[in-house]
Amino acid sequence: MTASTRYQTIDILRGIAIALMVIFHFSYDLNFFKLVPINIYHDPFWINFRILIVSLFVGLVGVSLALATRNGINLKRYGQRLGWLIACAIAITVMSYFMYPKGMIVFGILHFIAFASVLGLLFVRRYILSLVLGIGIILLDQVYQHEFFDQYWIHWFGLTVHRPKAADYVSVIPWFGVVLIGIFIGQTILRSETLQRRLSISFDHPLPRGLSFAGRHSLLIYMIHQPILFAILWPVVALSR
Repeated sequence: MTASTRYQTIDILRGIAIALMVIFHFSYDLNFFKLVPINIYHDPFWINFRILIVSLFVGLVGVSLALATRNGINLKRYGQRLGWLIACAIAITVMSYFMYPKGMIVFGILHFIAFASVLGLLFVRRYILSLVLGIGIILLDQVYQHEFFDQYWIHWFGLTVHRPKAADYVSVIPWFGVVLIGIFIGQTILRSETLQRRLSISFDHPLPRGLSFAGRHSLLIYMIHQPILFAILWPVVALSR
């Protein structure tokens, strides 16, 4: 395998995460426009559905980071990707201010991925430490919260008692723990020729190919899917009034 090897299976998993995210956001929008009552923030189904989506996304951040840096960091490619992430994260914050004024996104999934893409570089060669620290961070979130972390300037860190009223919120704790476990999985792949051969299998069926395409263009889809959903729902809202 070369440093440029791209595993279709990982793109498919990212494509699945994108598909689930679109379903989640469509449901969120139905509730936002008061077309269908959906308790996104309190219904256990939707809470766990979101946890699944975020886990897939951020876990794959760790896996991809480990695989992409196996022979060192391509600073040009890394810098371009990080720059796009930061630019898109800022755009999401600005757009959310107008779309969801009471739930403006300050530290959502793109902000977190940009942050984790930098901090994660410290761990891409630390195989066991990534696993142990990742599990530890997740467990810390389960056993400790403090109102200090509810403050606006620090709530991005996590350990809050009350979740911020943001349309999207992905805190460092516990989610960086998932990234670290993803790094461990990525390093496990690099240490196993069997896993690499299995991940190298190519799928020609339209469904996996479509999911793979979505996975390769996940940032673009993330940026355009909500405007498209709004364009679809807006006439329905107008007719229902």
